[in-house]
This record gives sequence, C-alpha cells and structure tokens, in this order.
Amino acid sequence: MKRTYSGAANGTGAVYQWAGNSMVGEGRMEITDASHPSRVTIRLDFVKPLEGHNVAQFTMVPDGDRGDTTTVKWTMDGPTPYVGKLIGVFVNMDTMIGREFETGLANLKTIAERPTHDQAGLR
Repeated sequence: MKRTYSGAANGTGAVYQWAGNSMVGEGRMEITDASHPSRVTIRLDFVKPLEGHNVAQFTMVPDGDRGDTTTVKWTMDGPTPYVGKLIGVFVNMDTMIGREFETGLANLKTIAERPTHDQAGLR
C-alpha cells in the first residue's frame, strides 16, 4: 500500500493519503479541527472502490472520579448515495464497519495507555 503525508506535521492541516488494493481502496484524510484536548475533526474522502465524502469526529470527555479516564466517542457522518443505500439493504453496515471502529478504538486505548518518557522517568 502506498501512503503519503503532507500539510502540517500534526494537528489542523495534517493530511494522510493512501492507495492500495481493492480491500483498502484509495482515499485522503485531513484534520480540519484539533481543539485540544476535547475534539479532533477529520475530513475523510474515499476515492475507490466507492466515492464517498464524510466527516469523522473524535470527542474526548474526562471521566472517572479523579478524571483519570477518558470516554472517547468516534462518529462518522456524510451523505449516502443511492449505491450506498442499495448496499445497505444487503449488508449490515453497522456490523461491517462497527468492527473497524472497535478495533480502532482498542488501538487508540493501547497507545493512550502507554507510559510516556516523562511518566516512565526516562526524560
């Protein structure tokens, strides 16, 4: 799979593009808002196998009595063209995409819970 990065190094304006096989497709993501520490908004454009334009948003809310945990909400919104609606009749999109969301959130949890150099006393 071919991956390219452009725009800002991180935060608003950072761009990630990919092009792969039929399973991965082709597309582009751009961070359009990074309101630290509570929200990240991404414009997500799929090119192949089906064109689609969506907005994904991660919203973080401190949770727990001491504020030592965070609840993350991951949403994706966008128009559903006729072909997408037709596919939805035969394929349960929540089941198909839901697994990807669950995997992505589990990966985010693993990364977020890793000690940083400061936390590990390595600085």
